[in-house]
Amino acid sequence: MPTDIVPALLARATEILEAQFAALPPFSAAGDEAAMERILATTAQRLGDNYPYFHPLYAGQMLKPPHPLARAAYALAMNVNPNNHARDGGRASSEMEIEAVRQIAGIFGWTKYLGHLTSGGTFANLEALWIAGQLTPGKRVVASEQAHYTHQRISAVLKLHYSSIPSDRSGRMDMNALEAELRKGDVGTVVATLGTTAIGAVDPLDRILALRERYGFRIHVDSAYGGYFRLIGADLDEAAHRAYAAMEQADSIVVDPHKHGLQPYGCGCVLFRDHSVGRFYKHDSPYTYFTSKELHLGEISLECSRAGASAVALWATQQLLPPVPGGEFARGLAQGREAALELDRRLRADSRFEMLSAGPPQLDIVVWKMRAETPQLASDLADKIFVACATRELHLALVQLPLNWFEGKDVNDTSATPMVTCLRSVLMKPEHESWLDQIWERLTLAVAEVRGEE
Repeated sequence: MPTDIVPALLARATEILEAQFAALPPFSAAGDEAAMERILATTAQRLGDNYPYFHPLYAGQMLKPPHPLARAAYALAMNVNPNNHARDGGRASSEMEIEAVRQIAGIFGWTKYLGHLTSGGTFANLEALWIAGQLTPGKRVVASEQAHYTHQRISAVLKLHYSSIPSDRSGRMDMNALEAELRKGDVGTVVATLGTTAIGAVDPLDRILALRERYGFRIHVDSAYGGYFRLIGADLDEAAHRAYAAMEQADSIVVDPHKHGLQPYGCGCVLFRDHSVGRFYKHDSPYTYFTSKELHLGEISLECSRAGASAVALWATQQLLPPVPGGEFARGLAQGREAALELDRRLRADSRFEMLSAGPPQLDIVVWKMRAETPQLASDLADKIFVACATRELHLALVQLPLNWFEGKDVNDTSATPMVTCLRSVLMKPEHESWLDQIWERLTLAVAEVRGEE
């Protein structure tokens, strides 16, 4: 693990926090220190049974370590343990949440909006679709077949009719298929995914907006993974740039600070362009909301108890690394993306691999398949290479994709639809750029071992 500055930062900040409450009479919290130390040591041993998510050689799933400042601020807040359901439970942390969310909304060009943090992207998307259902009762929700699986599940929970729209060979929503559904006249909400989980594909939001002019529907942008790339939109390919530039015209947006935003789990965020949707959240509670006449976050959230520490950690991180174009935070996103592009270039230059026919990654996810005589043989090789990489402390991920998404397949060949297991890497740490040579060396050694080339 890297040298940890958190304990020293936390110790000094804790002294300052304790001084704020110095007027209170002292008391001792009961606890068996020896037992706690023993159990904590056992806990540390148990936690070792994990992949090293914090290390640059972990390049598998969307797991990015929280910034040291976020960790320290979260731990500091736990001395108070605020609850951001109401100002009664978290006065300072409620203000910090409002300020932090204002910065996130600013990423998308919104100054008037309704928004708050959530426990994660799933609940944030649930709130967005709940509001959509309130505004378009009886109408369908549609999303790409590459949208996150939770949209279908959420729709079922909310008793909303849901339909899946086919994707094209680039993993993006097929516009012809979408328009065919829109012509039926019963679509109330289209979910556009800006950064799919499988390959980081960006749905053409600008084209979806053009269809909204003709057919009239709500647009919800699920950018839980990809939302922060708006900060470096000009560096993306033209299609992704156009989609990100159009985000401010969406009706609702979800982004997860616990993905690219350097935050501990769980920290999601939901935003609504029309702040008047807050009327759907109104409720009468006989036991909260008495300490202030100002807005309580519990009045605009479906969740009740929410960790105020998440808001504190996000606020602190954004004070150090403001989420603005050209800033240090944005440069970190660009470094991860450059690492992904370089890995993609190396893979394309190696005849042992087959790459997505759509071209280089739109964001920072790289996917490749092994070249083999059959999809099954390619899948078997991927499985073995995944294990061989792990023995070399390089941790990748696996994903199943349609065979006809890959280069060398006839674009008009609709028969090539078997699924194939592929290797996948999310290069979301800024450090991945400087570690790419080591990643490549370990990957190529693992491939040579599995293929008997050593």
